[in-house]
Amino acid sequence: MANLITIQRAVDNFKELIETSILEGGIKAKEAMIRSSRPINNIHEAVKADLIRKGISAARIHPPLGETTPELKLAGFIKQKYQDVSVSPEGHVPEEEIMTEGILREATDYYGKDYTERTISINVRSQMSSLAKNFDTLYERTIAEAQNLHVRCPKMVLGEVYMIPVKEYDASVMDNNEIAFIDRIGAVEKYIKSFQAINGRPNYQREDYKYERVCLLLVDFQQSPAKIYSTNQELYDDGLLERNSDASIEELSWETFTDSILESYNDRFNG
Repeated sequence: MANLITIQRAVDNFKELIETSILEGGIKAKEAMIRSSRPINNIHEAVKADLIRKGISAARIHPPLGETTPELKLAGFIKQKYQDVSVSPEGHVPEEEIMTEGILREATDYYGKDYTERTISINVRSQMSSLAKNFDTLYERTIAEAQNLHVRCPKMVLGEVYMIPVKEYDASVMDNNEIAFIDRIGAVEKYIKSFQAINGRPNYQREDYKYERVCLLLVDFQQSPAKIYSTNQELYDDGLLERNSDASIEELSWETFTDSILESYNDRFNG
């Protein structure tokens, strides 16, 4: 399929939308742009595009390429929730069932446990400001999403793409329609180590709070094009990570994300 968006193009589109909104309308316009989901939808599209490049039929991807609806609303142990990007299983059809366990007992699951467990779900998130201040809440929410589905469907393959800036946009000058960045570097090492702790779940009978694969997109939006960090050496060179740190972005990089997701899926269901 031609003209599939790359992650670099997606991140640059994100940057352009945010910065254009600041230049045209200040902080309120920037906040409205983020609420519109237009910037983050570019990352959704990059995930879908990479799945297609790796051989997944476009017909199995929800929402379809280029669309934001319909999403699959899958039932876990605690709640039913629309999934950002899903890959439906081949050779299986949804079978409506009444749930018998958990908080959702007696609720209708429109897909059924077997279909849900064989569906790949990938969450896509970003946090563009107050990285240190909001960390605990955001991290707890990330863990809870995995637990919700894994408690009910232990073999389910889950992915997470989480994007943060290595330098935050400076909100103090936005109402002057100016783009500037805070020199203070965000909590890069803390984010890397925290996502390493929930990355990789080879044994589906354990660690339901983990994802089969996490991608942490560390982006310097001050550069044009935006710089995506994929190796520790790049982080060392730009002073974002101490050389003696035991944090590693390489196991969380975009380059191997979809390969890892599909490998986990094949091991679980086709091996």
